[in-house]
Amino acid sequence: MRLPSRAVMLLAAAALPLALTACSAGSTGAGTDSGTGTSAEPAKAKDPNSGLFTGTELKKALAPASAFPSGLTLESDGSADSGGQFLFPAARKPGKPDCTRLETTSWIQVSGYKGGVSFAQNGYASKTEEVDQEIDAFQGSTAAAVMKALRTVAAECATYTDTDAHAKVKLTGSDTAGLGDEAYTMTLTSGYWENGTTLIAARSGGSVVTVLSTAGTDNGAATARKVTTTVLSALKK
Repeated sequence: MRLPSRAVMLLAAAALPLALTACSAGSTGAGTDSGTGTSAEPAKAKDPNSGLFTGTELKKALAPASAFPSGLTLESDGSADSGGQFLFPAARKPGKPDCTRLETTSWIQVSGYKGGVSFAQNGYASKTEEVDQEIDAFQGSTAAAVMKALRTVAAECATYTDTDAHAKVKLTGSDTAGLGDEAYTMTLTSGYWENGTTLIAARSGGSVVTVLSTAGTDNGAATARKVTTTVLSALKK
């Protein structure tokens, strides 16, 4: 879970306006023309978060319980969002991906990006199956960069060893048509597992939807696509 680190970022974002207010109150005469007594109007910078959904809005776009297989229940400790504030954008962490992150919630982090400037996530599970969903909103062209980074993961993590059973895992990936502006699907399988895992990442504008599913007998594929499709439809409303 990435909640603790994201919570710290939320606190930092909340403190910024207070710091800016203090600086503004402590300055005198800045930008004032002493000859005319008028202040020059600086050019207003474009808001990099303009048009992006807040965490509160993204939470409403998450797929409802009806989109998940019967028998799965909401995991209360797996639900989180960034609320009504935007977080500071984090630069991509260079280096080889940690392939074991593909088996966890917030698996988008395997791309090297911690997440967007806003996010919402939750998961449903039973004793044997799990389905997780997350939406991250990114500034500028970062969402497309995240998708590009995830595509490279399939090659770099073609085989790896998982952390629980120390089993050899095989990963295959391919572009997926019909989901958002672009989508990529990865399938994880192992001879030690009863069922594999399907991961889908789909971009809609500046938002990236990531879904993990182990539900069903098809490596979680059908459920992953259903949940992804439901979220993408909600983002378009």
